[in-house]
Amino acid sequence: MPWSVRLSLVFIAAFVLFALFGQFLSPHEFRATSMFDRLLPPGSPEYLLGTDARGRDVLVRLAVGAQITLIVAIAGTLIGAILGSLLGILAAARRGPTEAVIVAAIDVQASLPIIVVALFVLAMFDNSFVLFLLLIGLNGWEVYARLMRGATLSAKEHGYVTAVRALGASPIRIYLRHVLPNILNVALVQFTVNLPLTVLLETALSFLGLGVQPPLTSLGQIMSEGRDRLLTAWWLTLFPGAIIFLLALSVSLTGDWLRDRLDPTLRSER
Repeated sequence: MPWSVRLSLVFIAAFVLFALFGQFLSPHEFRATSMFDRLLPPGSPEYLLGTDARGRDVLVRLAVGAQITLIVAIAGTLIGAILGSLLGILAAARRGPTEAVIVAAIDVQASLPIIVVALFVLAMFDNSFVLFLLLIGLNGWEVYARLMRGATLSAKEHGYVTAVRALGASPIRIYLRHVLPNILNVALVQFTVNLPLTVLLETALSFLGLGVQPPLTSLGQIMSEGRDRLLTAWWLTLFPGAIIFLLALSVSLTGDWLRDRLDPTLRSER
C-alpha cells in the first residue's frame, strides 16, 4: 500500500473520530454564544481554535459541522448509489421499452448540472434537511446506472450465468446469487469516486446559504459565515476549508488505489 494511501486512511479515520467525539474536546456547547468572547484568535485559554463573530467555540462547531458533513456525504452518496445501481441492473435485465426509458433518463440527468437543479429547487421550496439530502443523493446516480448496466450486460454473458440458467435457476436467483456479487466492486469503486464530489457539492450549497440551515451547521456553512472576515478572522475559513480539502483528497486517493486493486483489467496491465 503506497504511503499516500496510508496517510489518507489515517486522516479519514481521524476525521470520523473527530466528527463522532470532537464535541467532548471542548466544554462549550456548539450553539452557546458569548458577546464578551467574540472573534478570539486560536490559542486562547478557553478556546483552542478561537471563536466566531457570535463568540461560539470554533472547535466544537467544527466537530458538529464535520458530523453533519459526514452524514450528508455518506447518506447522499448511498442514495445515488442505490438508485443508480438498481436502475442500471433493471435496464440490463428488462430490455426494450424499460431500458430505453432508463437510458433516456440517464442522458437527461447527465445533461443537467446538479448544482443548478439544487439551487432552483432549494430556492423555490422550503429548505429542509430531508429535501437537501435527497437533492444531494441525486448527484451522480446516472454514472452508477450506466456502469451497472454495462457490468450486468457483461456478466449475463459469462459461462457461469449461462450454466445456472440452463439448470433452471430463476432470474431473481441468477441476479441475486450470481450476477450481483460479481459486479458490486464496480459500485464500490464509484462510491469512493462520488463521495468527495458529494462533500464538495454540500460545501458549495452550504457556502451559498442554500445547504444546511441553522440551528444545524456544516463545514461549508462555517466557511460561509467567515467569508466576510478573511483578513481579520482567517481561522473561520482556513480550518473548515483545510478539513474539506484534506478529506476530499484522502477519499480520492483511497478510491484510486481501491479501483486499481479491484479492477482486473488494471491489475493485468501492471
